[in-house]
Amino acid sequence: MKNDIASYIATVGRDARESSRIIGSASSASKSEALKQIAAAVDGARAAIRDENAKDMAAAEHNGIDQPLIDRLLLNDKGIDQMIEGILQVDALKDPVGEMSDFSYRPTGIQIGKMRVPLGVIAMIYESRPNVTVDAASLSLKSGNACILRGGSEAFHSNQAIAACVTQGLVAADLPATTVQLLNTTDRAAVGELLKMHEYVDVIVPRGGKGLIERISSESRIPVIKHLDGICHVYIDADANPEMAISIAFNSKVEKLAVCNALETLLIHADVAQNVLVPLGAQLSDAGIELRGCERAQGIAPMNPATEADWGEEYLGPILSIRVVDDMAQAIAHINEYGSQHTDVIVTENYTKSRAFIAQVDSASVMVNASTQFADGFEYGLGAEVGISTDKIHARGPVGLEGLTSQKYVVFGHGEIRHR
Repeated sequence: MKNDIASYIATVGRDARESSRIIGSASSASKSEALKQIAAAVDGARAAIRDENAKDMAAAEHNGIDQPLIDRLLLNDKGIDQMIEGILQVDALKDPVGEMSDFSYRPTGIQIGKMRVPLGVIAMIYESRPNVTVDAASLSLKSGNACILRGGSEAFHSNQAIAACVTQGLVAADLPATTVQLLNTTDRAAVGELLKMHEYVDVIVPRGGKGLIERISSESRIPVIKHLDGICHVYIDADANPEMAISIAFNSKVEKLAVCNALETLLIHADVAQNVLVPLGAQLSDAGIELRGCERAQGIAPMNPATEADWGEEYLGPILSIRVVDDMAQAIAHINEYGSQHTDVIVTENYTKSRAFIAQVDSASVMVNASTQFADGFEYGLGAEVGISTDKIHARGPVGLEGLTSQKYVVFGHGEIRHR
């Protein structure tokens, strides 16, 4: 069986590499047609997608999967509408491939610039969310990349139904069906084989739990675009508008709990802690959020004591840690020590403080007076995202079209030769 898996993954890799050479030079019009055809195919397959998703939902409930993960798994008509909207939004974006920039003439007479090019073959390994299948396919296609998708076993039927729509759209646009390939097995050995495919795969993008991402990062020689944790903070400054602060903090936590851009630690300036924490704490408690706070926070509103471990915890659930700080410098020091460089927010009416916060907080997304839940590709106007990167090389933050491309130097001459 292991040999069969290895042979299958090798075939997938070779097909992806061949397809990458075709899609990498495909016209914008051809890629646009494929995206429109995929959107139409998804729209036409609503009933089939819902039926297959129902199988996954039933299995998830039978297996006792946690409710936040079940929520991620659900694909109703609203979710299908959002998938279609995401495809069409990607289609409407400017094609980055072939874009030339930074041209200059050298004293020798040659002209040097850069051209944006696809990465080649992208392998996407992800869990739970079946909408990732179409997001990854759309972004890879638009950016001229072939992609290999390996979804989680809990969404197997949903992913297969969506992938069939992607294949249908590619074929309708006269592009290789193997431009996007979803693995047809849930065997964990397939992931191990995929991680060894450095001759065919140019980059791996994992989306899932910390264990999955750590495994991929440690086992593979292929470059990885990743984030391990989403320990996001909101700091409420002394110069914050209290009503705005309460609204932002509440939304950052409660809008969706099991997402990497959800608020996990709230920091509040001591001068406004009483006015903000009493009403905010009541709202959060009413919403079913367990509060864990430092000693000062416990003295202001009802909550459990926070431990040292809480400051570095990504709960992905109905728990929030709260700390009262003396000033912005202490808040920034806390974020830079315990955060995961994902998304951090300051709520303040003080322009100077907001600029200092942006400069000093070392995260992929730093926000002023806005909910952490905005930190995703769709909200950033990227059409969708293949993931969020907290790395500092190549792509950082939500990874959309540009993050799936690189640049190469191009040189134009008129017969110049070099003399040393």
